[in-house]
Amino acid sequence: MTTHMSEKPSPWVERFLPLITAGGSVLDLACGQGRHSLLLAQLGYRVEAVDRDVEALARISARAPGIATRAADLEGGPWPYHGCVFDAIVVTNYLFRPLLPMLLNALEVNGVLIYETFMVGNERFGKPANPAFLLRPGELLEVVRPRLSVVAFEQGQVDTPRPAVVQRLCATRRLDPLLPA
Repeated sequence: MTTHMSEKPSPWVERFLPLITAGGSVLDLACGQGRHSLLLAQLGYRVEAVDRDVEALARISARAPGIATRAADLEGGPWPYHGCVFDAIVVTNYLFRPLLPMLLNALEVNGVLIYETFMVGNERFGKPANPAFLLRPGELLEVVRPRLSVVAFEQGQVDTPRPAVVQRLCATRRLDPLLPA
């Protein structure tokens, strides 16, 4: 079963929700128990929640039938959103580097990427400790800067909801004819 550090929505995610087009489409990637999907739906967004945990997705559907859910193995299967675009993508406590370019392609022009996950240094606090699941310093910036405008970026140790070392980014997709789509 997928679990998150907290059942409460991330303050980082909450902080940037006003940037998302009212009533827009939002992909909650690796949504876990759906803490962000549920909040987004309550605020009137059209939410697509994706995770590999079918039981968690069933609980999300039971609590908020308007949320579209999709069971998918994001790491072992094909990208389930080829050709789809969203007004926002929310990712917390999840990293699978091969998906990063696909996330950028799935953002609508002026779409918002809100990302928060663990980085190197977190291993001293517990899981995740595997470098495959820990961002390198500044890694999210390196990935998004060629295609997105960075609104905010933070990295370092946090104490709540539990001690961890994280990287956080909010960025928007700009319309620039010189950049690849």
